[in-house]
Amino acid sequence: MSTGQETSQLLATVEPFSGLEPHELEQVAQVAVPRSFGRGDVIFREGDRADTCYVVRSGSVSIRREHMDGRTLALSELRSGAIFGELSMFGPETRSATAEALEPTALVAILSGDFRRVIRSSPDIALTMLEALADRVRRANERLLQQSFQTVAGRVASALLAQVGTRQAEGAPEREVLVRSTQAEIAQLAGTSRESASRFLATLEREGIVRLGRGKVTVHEPEKLRGFIH
Repeated sequence: MSTGQETSQLLATVEPFSGLEPHELEQVAQVAVPRSFGRGDVIFREGDRADTCYVVRSGSVSIRREHMDGRTLALSELRSGAIFGELSMFGPETRSATAEALEPTALVAILSGDFRRVIRSSPDIALTMLEALADRVRRANERLLQQSFQTVAGRVASALLAQVGTRQAEGAPEREVLVRSTQAEIAQLAGTSRESASRFLATLEREGIVRLGRGKVTVHEPEKLRGFIH
Protein backbone atom coordinates (compact mmCIF):
# COMPACT_ATOMS: atom_id res chain seq x y z
CA MET A 1 0.00 0.00 0.00
CA SER A 2 1.36 3.43 -0.93
CA THR A 3 1.94 6.23 1.58
CA GLY A 4 -0.90 8.22 0.00
CA GLN A 5 -3.33 5.32 0.43
CA GLU A 6 -2.26 4.84 4.05
CA THR A 7 -2.81 8.54 4.70
CA SER A 8 -6.24 8.45 3.06
CA GLN A 9 -7.22 5.51 5.27
CA LEU A 10 -6.00 7.36 8.37
CA LEU A 11 -7.88 10.55 7.46
CA ALA A 12 -11.06 8.53 6.82
CA THR A 13 -11.12 7.65 10.54
CA VAL A 14 -10.59 11.22 11.74
CA GLU A 15 -13.26 13.82 12.30
CA PRO A 16 -13.58 16.25 10.47
CA PHE A 17 -12.23 14.33 7.44
CA SER A 18 -14.39 11.23 7.99
CA GLY A 19 -17.36 12.73 6.14
CA LEU A 20 -15.42 13.24 2.91
CA GLU A 21 -15.85 11.10 -0.19
CA PRO A 22 -12.94 8.77 -1.15
CA HIS A 23 -11.79 11.02 -3.99
CA GLU A 24 -11.88 14.03 -1.65
CA LEU A 25 -9.79 12.17 0.93
CA GLU A 26 -7.26 11.44 -1.79
CA GLN A 27 -7.04 15.16 -2.60
CA VAL A 28 -6.29 16.00 1.03
CA ALA A 29 -3.87 13.07 1.39
CA GLN A 30 -1.88 14.34 -1.58
CA VAL A 31 -0.91 17.51 0.31
CA ALA A 32 -0.24 15.76 3.65
CA VAL A 33 3.37 15.19 4.66
CA PRO A 34 4.87 12.91 7.35
CA ARG A 35 6.50 14.38 10.44
CA SER A 36 8.35 12.57 13.24
CA PHE A 37 9.14 13.74 16.78
CA GLY A 38 11.08 12.21 19.66
CA ARG A 39 10.00 12.01 23.28
CA GLY A 40 9.94 15.53 24.78
CA ASP A 41 10.08 17.32 21.42
CA VAL A 42 7.84 20.40 21.27
CA ILE A 43 5.71 20.39 18.11
CA PHE A 44 4.58 23.96 18.67
CA ARG A 45 4.30 26.39 21.57
CA GLU A 46 1.44 28.48 22.87
CA GLY A 47 1.57 31.83 21.07
CA ASP A 48 3.32 30.50 17.94
CA ARG A 49 1.92 31.40 14.54
CA ALA A 50 -0.41 28.61 13.43
CA ASP A 51 -0.17 27.38 9.86
CA THR A 52 -0.31 23.57 10.13
CA CYS A 53 -2.84 20.93 11.16
CA TYR A 54 -1.64 17.56 12.51
CA VAL A 55 -3.08 14.05 12.72
CA VAL A 56 -1.43 11.48 15.00
CA ARG A 57 -0.39 8.34 13.12
CA SER A 58 1.35 6.71 16.10
CA GLY A 59 2.70 7.70 19.51
CA SER A 60 1.12 10.31 21.78
CA VAL A 61 0.98 14.09 22.13
CA SER A 62 0.26 16.22 25.21
CA ILE A 63 -1.69 19.44 24.74
CA ARG A 64 -1.16 21.91 27.59
CA ARG A 65 -1.64 25.57 28.50
CA GLU A 66 0.08 27.94 30.88
CA HIS A 67 -2.32 29.34 33.48
CA MET A 68 -2.07 32.97 34.60
CA ASP A 69 -1.00 31.83 38.08
CA GLY A 70 1.99 29.94 36.64
CA ARG A 71 0.47 26.46 36.68
CA THR A 72 0.68 24.23 33.62
CA LEU A 73 -2.68 22.72 32.72
CA ALA A 74 -2.74 19.54 30.61
CA LEU A 75 -5.78 19.74 28.35
CA SER A 76 -5.56 16.34 26.71
CA GLU A 77 -3.38 13.45 25.64
CA LEU A 78 -3.81 12.59 21.96
CA ARG A 79 -3.06 9.22 20.40
CA SER A 80 -3.46 7.51 17.02
CA GLY A 81 -6.25 9.04 14.93
CA ALA A 82 -6.47 12.29 16.89
CA ILE A 83 -6.33 15.69 15.19
CA PHE A 84 -5.02 18.98 16.57
CA GLY A 85 -4.37 22.46 15.21
CA GLU A 86 -7.26 22.02 12.77
CA LEU A 87 -8.52 25.61 12.98
CA SER A 88 -5.32 26.78 11.31
CA MET A 89 -6.58 25.27 8.05
CA PHE A 90 -9.29 27.92 7.76
CA GLY A 91 -7.51 31.10 8.76
CA PRO A 92 -4.45 32.65 10.41
CA GLU A 93 -4.26 32.40 14.18
CA THR A 94 -1.82 31.87 17.00
CA ARG A 95 -1.52 28.61 18.92
CA SER A 96 -3.72 28.56 21.99
CA ALA A 97 -1.73 25.74 23.63
CA THR A 98 1.58 23.88 23.52
CA ALA A 99 1.88 20.44 21.91
CA GLU A 100 4.65 18.06 23.02
CA ALA A 101 5.44 14.47 22.02
CA LEU A 102 5.23 12.15 25.04
CA GLU A 103 7.03 9.34 23.19
CA PRO A 104 8.41 8.76 19.69
CA THR A 105 5.53 10.03 17.59
CA ALA A 106 4.63 9.99 13.90
CA LEU A 107 2.28 12.68 12.59
CA VAL A 108 0.68 13.66 9.33
CA ALA A 109 0.97 17.42 8.73
CA ILE A 110 -1.25 19.50 6.45
CA LEU A 111 -0.09 23.05 5.73
CA SER A 112 -2.90 25.60 5.65
CA GLY A 113 -1.78 27.01 2.28
CA ASP A 114 -1.86 23.55 0.68
CA PHE A 115 -5.26 22.80 2.19
CA ARG A 116 -6.75 26.07 0.96
CA ARG A 117 -5.66 25.25 -2.58
CA VAL A 118 -7.53 21.96 -2.27
CA ILE A 119 -10.78 23.54 -1.03
CA ARG A 120 -10.66 26.25 -3.68
CA SER A 121 -10.85 23.48 -6.27
CA SER A 122 -13.44 21.48 -4.25
CA PRO A 123 -15.57 23.80 -2.05
CA ASP A 124 -17.70 20.85 -0.86
CA ILE A 125 -14.72 19.66 1.18
CA ALA A 126 -14.75 22.90 3.17
CA LEU A 127 -18.51 22.71 3.83
CA THR A 128 -18.33 19.10 5.04
CA MET A 129 -15.41 19.86 7.34
CA LEU A 130 -16.93 23.04 8.76
CA GLU A 131 -20.07 21.12 9.74
CA ALA A 132 -17.92 18.52 11.52
CA LEU A 133 -15.88 21.21 13.27
CA ALA A 134 -19.06 22.92 14.48
CA ASP A 135 -20.17 19.61 16.02
CA ARG A 136 -16.79 19.27 17.76
CA VAL A 137 -17.09 22.78 19.23
CA ARG A 138 -20.61 22.05 20.54
CA ARG A 139 -19.43 18.83 22.21
CA ALA A 140 -16.41 20.60 23.71
CA ASN A 141 -18.66 23.30 25.18
CA GLU A 142 -20.91 20.63 26.70
CA ARG A 143 -17.90 18.92 28.30
CA LEU A 144 -16.63 22.20 29.73
CA LEU A 145 -20.05 22.99 31.19
CA GLN A 146 -20.25 19.54 32.75
CA GLN A 147 -16.75 19.79 34.22
CA SER A 148 -17.46 23.20 35.75
CA PHE A 149 -20.00 21.55 38.07
CA GLN A 150 -17.89 18.50 38.92
CA THR A 151 -16.12 17.96 42.22
CA VAL A 152 -12.36 17.33 42.33
CA ALA A 153 -13.12 13.62 42.73
CA GLY A 154 -15.36 13.70 39.67
CA ARG A 155 -12.78 15.50 37.55
CA VAL A 156 -9.95 13.16 38.56
CA ALA A 157 -12.13 10.09 38.02
CA SER A 158 -13.17 11.41 34.59
CA ALA A 159 -9.55 12.11 33.61
CA LEU A 160 -8.45 8.66 34.76
CA LEU A 161 -11.36 6.95 33.03
CA ALA A 162 -10.53 8.77 29.79
CA GLN A 163 -6.96 7.45 30.04
CA VAL A 164 -8.32 3.94 30.61
CA GLY A 165 -10.56 4.26 27.55
CA THR A 166 -7.61 5.27 25.39
CA ARG A 167 -5.57 2.26 26.54
CA GLN A 168 -8.49 -0.09 25.98
CA ALA A 169 -8.92 1.24 22.45
CA GLU A 170 -5.31 0.20 21.92
CA GLY A 171 -5.96 -3.33 23.18
CA ALA A 172 -5.83 -3.12 26.99
CA PRO A 173 -8.16 -5.50 28.91
CA GLU A 174 -11.43 -4.53 30.61
CA ARG A 175 -9.79 -4.83 34.05
CA GLU A 176 -6.25 -4.30 35.36
CA VAL A 177 -5.57 -1.43 32.96
CA LEU A 178 -2.11 0.12 33.20
CA VAL A 179 -2.06 3.91 32.76
CA ARG A 180 1.45 5.30 32.39
CA SER A 181 0.82 8.77 33.77
CA THR A 182 2.18 10.48 36.86
CA GLN A 183 -0.14 11.83 39.51
CA ALA A 184 0.90 15.33 38.46
CA GLU A 185 -0.12 14.60 34.85
CA ILE A 186 -3.49 13.24 35.97
CA ALA A 187 -3.99 16.35 38.10
CA GLN A 188 -3.24 18.56 35.09
CA LEU A 189 -5.75 16.67 32.94
CA ALA A 190 -8.32 17.05 35.71
CA GLY A 191 -7.62 20.78 36.12
CA THR A 192 -6.81 20.48 39.82
CA SER A 193 -3.77 20.60 42.09
CA ARG A 194 -1.42 17.65 42.45
CA GLU A 195 -2.15 17.52 46.18
CA SER A 196 -5.93 17.26 45.67
CA ALA A 197 -5.54 14.63 42.95
CA SER A 198 -3.10 12.62 45.08
CA ARG A 199 -5.51 12.58 48.02
CA PHE A 200 -8.31 11.24 45.88
CA LEU A 201 -6.04 8.67 44.17
CA ALA A 202 -4.97 7.49 47.63
CA THR A 203 -8.65 7.05 48.51
CA LEU A 204 -9.15 4.97 45.37
CA GLU A 205 -6.17 2.83 46.32
CA ARG A 206 -7.51 2.23 49.83
CA GLU A 207 -10.80 1.13 48.28
CA GLY A 208 -8.98 -1.32 46.01
CA ILE A 209 -9.98 0.40 42.78
CA VAL A 210 -6.44 1.36 41.72
CA ARG A 211 -2.84 0.60 42.58
CA LEU A 212 -0.40 3.51 42.51
CA GLY A 213 3.17 3.18 41.30
CA ARG A 214 6.01 5.40 40.20
CA GLY A 215 4.79 7.17 37.06
CA LYS A 216 1.86 4.78 36.62
CA VAL A 217 -1.58 3.83 37.91
CA THR A 218 -3.11 0.38 37.53
CA VAL A 219 -6.90 0.56 37.44
CA HIS A 220 -8.29 -2.73 38.75
CA GLU A 221 -11.97 -1.97 38.15
CA PRO A 222 -12.54 0.93 35.74
CA GLU A 223 -16.33 0.79 36.03
CA LYS A 224 -16.15 1.75 39.70
CA LEU A 225 -14.67 5.11 38.69
CA ARG A 226 -18.04 6.07 37.21
CA GLY A 227 -19.52 6.13 40.70
CA PHE A 228 -17.45 9.24 41.47
CA ILE A 229 -18.55 11.17 38.37
CA HIS A 230 -21.60 13.32 39.08
